[in-house]
Amino acid sequence: MSDASPDPDGISGYHAHVYYSPKTRATAVDVRTGIGARFQARIGNWHDEPVGPHPISMYQVAFAKEEFTELVPWLMLNREGLNVLIHPLTGDSVADHTRFAAWLGTPLPLRLDVLSR
Repeated sequence: MSDASPDPDGISGYHAHVYYSPKTRATAVDVRTGIGARFQARIGNWHDEPVGPHPISMYQVAFAKEEFTELVPWLMLNREGLNVLIHPLTGDSVADHTRFAAWLGTPLPLRLDVLSR
């Protein structure tokens, strides 16, 4: 780990990964609908199988820095028990998904070997 502190000005945006299972997919639909109705975020495809570093089904929500202060509190209050990973986009995928990440709910073990720095 470097002694230098990363500069928050280097954050180009954020991702939220909303995790679900077959039993909670309907809840994930409700959360997704709520995000789409309230925010300018780009909501990605449904991934019903693990993809990339994500060990279970999820969809990604990409949002601008300017939406952080509204979208993240909304997710805190409206995630309906789903686990959500929120991370910045700094250009270091490993650090973004680990050191710089925040979890709502229970953290999941990510497959970091598929990420690049």
